[in-house]
Amino acid sequence: MLTSLALVFLVGLALASICQRLKLPRIIGMLVGGILLGPYVLNLLDASILGISADLRQMALVIILIKAGLSLNIEDLKKVGRPALLMSFLPAVFEILAFVLIAPFVLHINRIEAAIMGAVLGAVSPAVVVPRMVQLMEERYGTNKSIPQMILAGASLDDVFVIVLFSTFVSMGQGSNVQIMDFVNIPVSIVLGILFGAGVGFVMAWFFDFNHSHQRTIRNSMKVIIVLGVSFLLLAVENWLEGIIALSGLLAIMSMALVLAMRSDSNVTHRLQEKYGKLWLAAEIILFVLVGAAVDIRYTLQAGIGAVLMISIGLAFRCVGVCLCMLGTQLDWKERLYCMIAYLPKATVQAAIGSVPLALGLPCGNIVLSVAVLSILITAPLGAIGMDLTYKKLLKRE
Repeated sequence: MLTSLALVFLVGLALASICQRLKLPRIIGMLVGGILLGPYVLNLLDASILGISADLRQMALVIILIKAGLSLNIEDLKKVGRPALLMSFLPAVFEILAFVLIAPFVLHINRIEAAIMGAVLGAVSPAVVVPRMVQLMEERYGTNKSIPQMILAGASLDDVFVIVLFSTFVSMGQGSNVQIMDFVNIPVSIVLGILFGAGVGFVMAWFFDFNHSHQRTIRNSMKVIIVLGVSFLLLAVENWLEGIIALSGLLAIMSMALVLAMRSDSNVTHRLQEKYGKLWLAAEIILFVLVGAAVDIRYTLQAGIGAVLMISIGLAFRCVGVCLCMLGTQLDWKERLYCMIAYLPKATVQAAIGSVPLALGLPCGNIVLSVAVLSILITAPLGAIGMDLTYKKLLKRE
């Protein structure tokens, strides 16, 4: 495993640096590095690291979500409440609708299989979007209208909504009866995740403050470890409660970090942001290289022109959904265009659930995985390059 980790870090970092010199997003180099190292090309990664790949990717995602929560401002979120809420489901609904209406004719699958495919592709990638929104907040681009905060909140909620829909459509594909509670669980998961995380954040802030007031100051490095450990527990709570009550662990983590930032001294919050920023340097490489390693390039070759056409149609419908979310806001056309670009990339969710229909033995398994893989290879670089090249031109610096 140590050799595999060395390859992940060194190859991922080397290719990311090459892409950076070519004025391309670093993520492209990391994804290509993962594809090359993965079991479908050079097969240089040990089976043990591939076995825990999903857990390692989730750990990396937790780190950037904590950093995002520490960077958010509750007043900014209040300003973008309605558009952020709409962004959490409307673009995904439009993309799924595109697949349900058009995919049966283009890819020759039935409506339920098209709905499953749409749900796999409907989620935006927090791994691509969140780091860039954090960067925008740090550089103060678009913050005068809370654009990065709106995209960050919407993209975080979007995944919960899509994954619940995916589970529902898969049940329908297996011939199971779909209960009304499957749909009720979507808002329940979101609300409970936010409330539970906020409660944990209050308790943690009190604990840090209590120790400080009694001359038992906890070092910031120790706080980083405590926050990280509690975040992993929040994910575990989501798994423990599965089948009992729906709760989003990822939203709980971001909510906890947000409350902790609100209740803590600004200097402490700033130091925690810095330390999590340093942790992200390593976590980013692990996340994207292992996402690349999960991509089976063979399925891409099988997908064909029809899959590319369907992905393009889905993105067009998605952009219409983003436009509708912006109605009634003060954003100009450039800022709305940036929001559309920011909602293009797909990676983590598609890598995580793209193979599930195939594993369950559904007839559409191969084609769903093929389109999911192709969507990662097309939209992750497209969205990342689009955001990196346009934010200074389309957004105003505060």
